[in-house]
Parts: sequence; structure tokens; C-alpha cells
Amino acid sequence: MDFDSDEVKTYSGRAGCDMPDKICPRCGKPLKKMGFDIPFETFLGFKGNKEPDIDLNFSGEYQSKAHKYTEVIFGAGQTFRAGTIGTLADKTAFGYVKNYYEERGVHKRNCEIDRIVQGCTGIRRTTGQHPGGIIVLPFGEDINSFTPVQHPANDVNTDIITTHFDYHSIDANLLKLDILGHDDPTMIRMLEDITHFDAQQVPLDDQSVMSLFKSTEALGITPDDIGGCPLGCLGIPEFGTDFVIQMLLDTKPESFSDLIRISGLSHGTDVWLGNAQTLIEEGKATISTAICTRDDIMIYLINKGLESELSFTIMESVRKGKGLKPEWEEEMKAHDVPDWYIWSCKKIKYMFPKAHAAAYVMMAYRIAYYKIFYPLAYYAAYFSIRASAFSYELMCMGRERLEYYMADYKKRSDTLTKKEQDTVKDMKIVQEMYARGFSFTEVDLYKAQAHRFQVVDGKLMPALDSIEGLGDKAADAVVLAARDGQFLSKDDFRQRTKVSKSVIDFMDDLHIFGDIPESNQISLFDFQ
Repeated sequence: MDFDSDEVKTYSGRAGCDMPDKICPRCGKPLKKMGFDIPFETFLGFKGNKEPDIDLNFSGEYQSKAHKYTEVIFGAGQTFRAGTIGTLADKTAFGYVKNYYEERGVHKRNCEIDRIVQGCTGIRRTTGQHPGGIIVLPFGEDINSFTPVQHPANDVNTDIITTHFDYHSIDANLLKLDILGHDDPTMIRMLEDITHFDAQQVPLDDQSVMSLFKSTEALGITPDDIGGCPLGCLGIPEFGTDFVIQMLLDTKPESFSDLIRISGLSHGTDVWLGNAQTLIEEGKATISTAICTRDDIMIYLINKGLESELSFTIMESVRKGKGLKPEWEEEMKAHDVPDWYIWSCKKIKYMFPKAHAAAYVMMAYRIAYYKIFYPLAYYAAYFSIRASAFSYELMCMGRERLEYYMADYKKRSDTLTKKEQDTVKDMKIVQEMYARGFSFTEVDLYKAQAHRFQVVDGKLMPALDSIEGLGDKAADAVVLAARDGQFLSKDDFRQRTKVSKSVIDFMDDLHIFGDIPESNQISLFDFQ
């Protein structure tokens, strides 16, 4: 492939999958449209003088194994968990100071108490660990040259060793890896297990998937079927929230690279609201020309003729929210950078890296592909992993009952609890599933899994923990008890699973027990 050809240059700053299909002139096979035009210099700088920021997303279920594996890669004793320092909040400090003087019978004026509180606020209260940070020690160095080490919160029973200093104070001298737990890889793995279709084979230029970000047509439903939502991207990671759906309606994305730009906009601070959104509405910029990710600034300025090192420096300053120096503005104006671009740079507080956005959008796009072509598998995976407030009672008893509760929640929308708000989000996905012609089957105590939904005979069987009151441990206990044979009665079920009577009565109301009798005792009338 000739990367310097005019045809390739027209796609500068975009993605390989946006390019038209082409046959390889050498082997006669279709060219693989890969790559995202991300300059390596945003990672390490032009002179290798930038601290690299390495983020690796693993399934949350696998994260602890990934952390352990760093010892295999770098060697035992070369990796440490990044330590954090928990500081004293002002309200807690106020309580400490007030109680101190009250216990001693000393009266102090409020202004004196406030003065002492200010001195206490922000001091170390406890130590902890970063959820995904791993500090890597260079070979031949002693960790104590950089920081003391300890067990988090001085817990001598744990085998985890963290840096004693907060990682922010040493990350300029030692490499820090962010090995994070994420739901998307867990979901993709579950989808692959159900469908036996490799997610890596999902074409990133599939037009039916792209259409989900413009309409509901690919799902075979209308917006009226799903409460007026005009797009088919409900439940797609990164793109399913009301905020991002409105962004999609405003920007009208046409290609994969547009989705990457929207992901950058949605993760940044003061990048979209009052910035790119205003410029697009006024017609000064489009989704393709607005500043969306930090890389855009450097690429744009280099293309305008600014020196590459200066372009990098400006990008680093803007993405950290530090704005522009007067001499940088002069240089930008001298190279015909428009005023709206300079205005936009000054407003930005934080910017997302393009590589991060590309990784998120790739996972989201693959999940969206399953949503269209393997719908039951998609809904099973979504409800198992992403749904945070799924309710068997509200959602699995048919479409009419679901929509009755949705209408009730809508009337009370101003007074909903946090859990009810999460329930509404899950209800929208269930409503979409019903609209597409799919339904749930009743929970079978002997087939149902504790935490995973299953596809059974063209329907979805909910997980046991979707039943209100049946927690994780209780659901696991039911699965283990079911393996030991049939339940002779509800009494037998209670003894073997240790589930409370109130939950058993609730399950009975939902007709989960079928014709299982109340007790092991046999009545003489049963034989008549």
C-alpha cells in the first residue's frame, strides 16, 4: 500500500475502515482496512521526553490475573501496586476538633475551630491502593531509592505491597501501567461463547451497524416502539446515554472515525458543551474539523506549518487545561490558524487521547454488530453484565406489565431513587427487546444460572439473581442445591438453600416453583 499517495492522504486523520474496498494488486485478495492514523509522538513525544501513559483494559473478572502476570513479565520484586493516600476531609476534621475540645470541657470560638480545621484538612488519614496502577521498577534499582513500600492500610495479612508515597509524586521517575477492569471485554467474551463467532472478525465498516447511530431501521423497529428514542444505539457502550444520543443527533456521524471523534468529545471536559457544540451549531466547524481528541491539535498544527515540537507542546498544554501562551497564539495566527480554533483551545480543561477513544469505539462497534445479527445473545450478555437493576418481577412478565411500570416511573420521574433510575435504564433495553419480537421464558430452578442469562429455545432465561431479594450468595446456593437433585417441597428448598421464607413466598407469587408442594408431609387426601 502506498501511504504517500493522494488517495490515502485524503483520509489523513481518519481510519482505515473508512476507506473504500480495494483488491491487492499483488495477491488479488481484498485489502485489510486497518489503522487509525494515530501519531506515535503523542505517546512519547518527538524526542522521547514525555512520560508514556499505558492503559490496558482487561475483563474485570480477569484483572487480578493480569496484575499477577506483570510479575512474570518484569520479574518477581520488580512490580508494586500504586499506593494512594486518603486525606482528611474538612467535615471530618471539624468533627475531630470539636470533639477534642468538648471532651476536655474547653470552649473555643468558631473562628478558632475553623482555623485549626484548615490546618488539619488534607493531611494523611489512611493509605490505600490504586484500582489498576502498577509501578514498574527498572532492573538493578532498589525501590527504596524512590519510595518506601508497605501493605495497604498496614494490613499485615495481605500479600499486596504498595508504594508508601502517593503514585502522583513518583510517576515522573517510575513507569506506571494502568491495568484496568472493564465490562466490554467480559461482554465480548460472553458473546463469543454463546455465538461461537469471533469478535475480531466483525467488519468495522459494516453499514448496518453504522446505521444504528442514525436510526432504528436495522433493528426492524420504529422510535415509537421504544418510547420515542430515535436511534438504535441504546445499550451500546459509550453511545447509549441520553447525553451521547443527543450528541449523535447533533453531529450526524457518517463513518467510524466520526464515532471516535464523538467518543473523544464525550470524555473530555469543556470540549463539547459550550465549545465544539456551539461551533457546529454556528457552522464554523463540523464533526470532522472540530477539536475532539488531543491528537487532533498536534496533527492540525503540523499540517498548518507549525514546528512539530511546538505543536506537541501546545497539544500537551491544551489537553491539561493550561490554555495557550501569548507567543503561541501569535505563532498560530501567523500560520493562518482561524480565531475559532484558538478560542476552542482556550476553553478546553481535559482531552481524551485518540488511541483510548479508538479502543473503546472498536469494542462498542463489535458489540453493536452482535446486537443486530445475534440479538438474543446480545440481550443475554447485556442483562448479565451491564444491567445494574434488572428486576424479574417488573421486566420478565410480558410487554404490557413492563410498559405499565415504565409509565408509573415516568409519572414519578422527579422523585425516583438511584436504584429506580437504574431500573428505568434497564427497562428501556427490555422494551427494545420486546419490540424486536423476543421474550423471556420462566426461570427453571434446575437450568437457570446464578448470574448469567441464557438463550433457551429461542427465548431468554433470566439469571436467578434477577429475582428481588435473591442475592449473589443465595443464587449460588440454589444452583448448588439443584445439582443434588429435585426439590421435594418448598420446605426442602428452604433447608437446602438457606433462602429466607419471605423470598420463597415472593418466588411462589412469581410461579417459579410450579407444582412443587408446600411441605414434605403427604396428606391422606392426596390419595383420594
